[in-house]
Amino acid sequence: ATIEFIEYAIRKPKFTMRECLHKGVTYGAPLKIKVRLDLYEIDESKNKVLKESREQEVYMGEIPLMTDTGTFIVNGTERVIVSQLHRSPGVFFSPDKTKTHVSGRPLYTSRVIPSRGSWLDFEFDTKDVLYVRIDRRRKIPATIVLKALGYTNEDLLSTFYPSEVIRITGKDKFTRPVSEILAGVKSRFEVKAPDTGDVILKEGSKITKVALRRLANSGIEEIPVAREEIIGRITLKDIIDPETGEIILESNESITEEVFDRLIALKLDSIELLFIDNVRYLPSLRDTIITDKVSSREEALVEIYKKLRPGEPSTVEAAAELFNGLFFDEKRYDLSPVGRLKINKKLGLDIPLETKVLTDRDIIEIVKYLLKLRTGQGEVDDIDHLGNRRVRGVGELLENQFRIGLIRMERAIKEKMTLTELEEVMPHDIINAKPVMAAVKEFFGSSQLSQFMDQTNPLSEITHKRRLSALGPGGLTRERAGFEVRDVHPTHYGRICPIETPEGPNIGLITSLATYARINEYGFIEAPYRKIKAGSVTDEVEYLTAIDGEKYVIAEATTPVGKKGRLVGEAVPARLAGDFKMVPPEEVQFMDVSPKQVVGVSASLIPFLENDDANRALMGSNMQRQAVPLLTSDAPLVGTGMEGVAAKDSGVVVLARRSGIVESVDSTRIVVRVTEDKDQESDFDLLDSEEGGRVDIYNLMKFARSNQGTCFNQKAIVKQGDRVEKGDVLADGPCTDLGELAPGKNVLVAFMPWGGYNFEDAILICERLVKDDVYTSIHIEEFEVEARETKLGPEEITRDIPNVGEEALKDLDESGIVRIGAEVNPGDIVVGKVTPKGESQLTSEEKLLRAIFGEKAEDVKDSSLRVPPGISGAVVDVRIFSRKGSKKDLRTKSIEEDEIKELQRDLEERVRIATEEGYLKIRELLAGQKADEDIRIPKSREVICGKGKKVTAKDLEKIKDQYIGKIKVQDPEVQKKIELYIKQIKDYTKQLQSIYDEKVERLRKGDDLSPGVNKLVKVYIAMKRKVQSGDKMAGRHGNKGVISMVLPEEDMPYLPDGTPVDIVLNPLGVPSRMNVGQILETHLGWAARSLGIYVASPVFEGASETEVKGLLKKAGLPVSGQVTLCDGRTGEPFERPVTVGTMYMMKLHHLVDDKVHARSIGPYSLVTQQPLGGKAQFGGQRLGEMEVWALEAYGAAYTLQEFLTVKSDDVQGRGKMYEAIVKGEASLESGVPESFNVLIKELRSLCLDVEILEKRKKGE
Repeated sequence: ATIEFIEYAIRKPKFTMRECLHKGVTYGAPLKIKVRLDLYEIDESKNKVLKESREQEVYMGEIPLMTDTGTFIVNGTERVIVSQLHRSPGVFFSPDKTKTHVSGRPLYTSRVIPSRGSWLDFEFDTKDVLYVRIDRRRKIPATIVLKALGYTNEDLLSTFYPSEVIRITGKDKFTRPVSEILAGVKSRFEVKAPDTGDVILKEGSKITKVALRRLANSGIEEIPVAREEIIGRITLKDIIDPETGEIILESNESITEEVFDRLIALKLDSIELLFIDNVRYLPSLRDTIITDKVSSREEALVEIYKKLRPGEPSTVEAAAELFNGLFFDEKRYDLSPVGRLKINKKLGLDIPLETKVLTDRDIIEIVKYLLKLRTGQGEVDDIDHLGNRRVRGVGELLENQFRIGLIRMERAIKEKMTLTELEEVMPHDIINAKPVMAAVKEFFGSSQLSQFMDQTNPLSEITHKRRLSALGPGGLTRERAGFEVRDVHPTHYGRICPIETPEGPNIGLITSLATYARINEYGFIEAPYRKIKAGSVTDEVEYLTAIDGEKYVIAEATTPVGKKGRLVGEAVPARLAGDFKMVPPEEVQFMDVSPKQVVGVSASLIPFLENDDANRALMGSNMQRQAVPLLTSDAPLVGTGMEGVAAKDSGVVVLARRSGIVESVDSTRIVVRVTEDKDQESDFDLLDSEEGGRVDIYNLMKFARSNQGTCFNQKAIVKQGDRVEKGDVLADGPCTDLGELAPGKNVLVAFMPWGGYNFEDAILICERLVKDDVYTSIHIEEFEVEARETKLGPEEITRDIPNVGEEALKDLDESGIVRIGAEVNPGDIVVGKVTPKGESQLTSEEKLLRAIFGEKAEDVKDSSLRVPPGISGAVVDVRIFSRKGSKKDLRTKSIEEDEIKELQRDLEERVRIATEEGYLKIRELLAGQKADEDIRIPKSREVICGKGKKVTAKDLEKIKDQYIGKIKVQDPEVQKKIELYIKQIKDYTKQLQSIYDEKVERLRKGDDLSPGVNKLVKVYIAMKRKVQSGDKMAGRHGNKGVISMVLPEEDMPYLPDGTPVDIVLNPLGVPSRMNVGQILETHLGWAARSLGIYVASPVFEGASETEVKGLLKKAGLPVSGQVTLCDGRTGEPFERPVTVGTMYMMKLHHLVDDKVHARSIGPYSLVTQQPLGGKAQFGGQRLGEMEVWALEAYGAAYTLQEFLTVKSDDVQGRGKMYEAIVKGEASLESGVPESFNVLIKELRSLCLDVEILEKRKKGE
């Protein structure tokens, strides 16, 4: 029997993206495959005959889908699969760093890296013998592998060496043929031209190429050679005595004096010898043949088998199978089209890209190239060159996982087919898709490259998706990566950003794609260039990979261009293969597209980047990604012009899908009536697009929680009646201002010291920033509680909680869930929950009470969700998930009703607009037609247009929409059209209604919760964080600092007109850090603020000093950019003028509120009984060795004893201490620390019997 795959289909996803985020499920689509099971039987004449075949669709599982913003939603969280930058498959030649030749010449190695399969390495040893390693195992002489391919010694010698036939003309007279290979050989004889008698070769002179040409022209075909030159030469073929058939000299042997005498005695007329001159042709391959000691293909195969599988019995068949499986079997070896392309390019072959395995020719050419390298020809590869590194995107990474899963599945299917009776079986009984889906799940869930999306602000989203990582499966590891891999390479220009990379152990391994770069079908990064034809610059853009880019002369983007696109100047600066040089304009072939193509997105948002030191620019680009979205966003006064592009591409703003007119706008949605004109005639087609006919509804995200807990809120920026075009911004997201990226605020800064409060980069801020909520941000935390089935009964979510006063329950509704809008503080109950507790043994008093009152005391314990420390805010959202088929509480029902109302509203809006449009079209059709019967107003029966008269638009205004379709006109075509339109309106309404019904059904159905969970409640609490001392702020130039103090407005230094500055920065932070861009930004910002304009200063083509000065002058400000400030406390002017201006400052995600932490008692570690560590575990502060020394130095013995015992891990002591406090005593009695017991247990585990001996009192 056989089972065969026919086709696959990916169906529609079950939930929308929003639903998946809310419900905490994976956004994916069901994958189904169609397979056919063919059953055969064997007939009388022993032939296989098809008995029957069964086709069936088999459900494979859910396959995660990418959202339109390039993320994946896995278990309700957005994740990004980072692309991997890895070594491209192919063949690489490199100098051998481990050893050198005796003569000091470098040795070379070559390595064939497939996309999947065994590696093949060739290397020389110090004696010039060529060895091969398979999968980095023990080395084998390389010729063994060549012989295993079927080559004989003679084949190999003739392939790698030229030969020459020496003619024996007399007793001591020999000649050799004239050929190219003789260039550089010394001639022992004088050779004259036969016709003129000129001397062509002098005795003892080197034969040159000119001499060879003269010999050929003179018609000389052979030149004499001395006996000494023949002795020691190597034979190509066996030399046989013609009479006896005895082998006198085997092939690959050297000729000695005696043998040579025997050869002459035999009167042979010629012998064929190898030409090895130790300059162009080295003896290494011949030496290798001597060392390999195998004579046939079979022996070679067995030899390889023994090396790869030592200790196993070897047969020729097994050996042949193993060897073929290594490099020539498509199942186990795959070069991939990229690998084949690289091998073809390097070795100059033309093997088709479909050949994904190695061929004999590849191996021969690799050896030839290695030998060429030894003689100084050819070139080695640079593995950090971007032509040798390629990008693996999500698709390819997932494909590899799928392959692993399918191989596992194949194995299982084969097993099942051999074990089961196939008579009654259907394909789905044989196919188990679990391994495939498990591999995919594992990839999305726990692969190094599947990362939790950084969603702090739009910029961090977009850079996370553009990131390239050299780490991950099949990549490098941090520890092993050397300096070369991390360094900036010339080929990064225009492909990888040289600035944006993390500081720390990952520096240079994680990089970012440059602004204009793209990735081609083979995974190589391409950069765009403008083409230059006949010396003039065209607008034609061509993308080049790193390899192609090295062939051309490329001019810079800022090169001045004259009339007709000609490059100006005698010589222009240009690049060729990574070198900068001046070249004449006519030699230039390409030109950069833009100066900012060098850098990535983050760096392109830094104005005056060209004036910053690279290290600070790196910090600047990394810190922009940590800026928190603020309550209101302000676009930077000094930008780079990239802000709009970055915001649009990040996917946080709402863009118009189609052109139209804004029908209605409120805080949660925008309705656009689409007016995209298709052909005027057949325009009205309601079912023209999935998006829902003639209307687009955009639901906005309100106060949602991002992955990092920042607030994700969209607000409309269009008004009712506005005309919008496709791609226009309709609503702003977080950190955007009118569709421009705005992660911070424009504030007035002064560079001056102020009472030491800006020592070491500290920042002094004005109280206005706190009071006016300039730097206030909203943070949303999510808390969840689940009611489970326990052994003693189900947990219950309820308002009825034992031992809790009414005051604590004031914000809970009757279902025990907090109301939206309630203000909560640490320790407040958010969701009331009780857990059944085991029957406890009753005391006699309790028994008595039971007997008297007859009630059973509540045997449940309070396990409510309470607000953790450090969090206080307002409840913004509550979501309740109930198990399918369970009874819903009131709160769940009310939430459902609200959601259904929303859907209802959408439905009504769509239907209304569609019918309006439809009837409008019908009115247009009717106007000017002749009536077929009297047209009356339905209620009053008044005739407005008699039969056969023309109907006017005015007449039609008197008739309502629902009756308009009943009007009959004489033109049958028009009549038909009207009926069609009416049918369409009905059909469309029906279609919308069915979609709506399906959505409502899904809402009401209940949710799939994990086993054992009856109900899940999620509560979202929003906190307002005002800026305060301890928060981290930064500009865009790597100028970061911590707020040291918030000063009242009246104490801040103020300008001559009385304006207090907002922020005081330390001037000493600029010179040593060399980020002068911030000063230029400050000057330009001051001018822009005074003139009321926004300025764009693009990277590397920004404003010059003179332009900045000009703008300051125009604004009527001092050209120096400095002004005398007055002290707010005394009113005295400061001694020196101070640099003042507007700088764009951001508040970063390192907020002091998230870091402050205190504990008195809390959880303890199970083993050591010491307090846990860290804020997340509500841990304590560690008292280390040095702290103990400090207390010892003070002689604070009791304090120290308390620290080391009761406050740490002395369990009995803790109890006694509590007792003492309750009784009001102040005594410390310490017991045995738990860590001592742990130590004893450790010693016992080493088989040392340690006992604790009690100290006896006297007399015992």
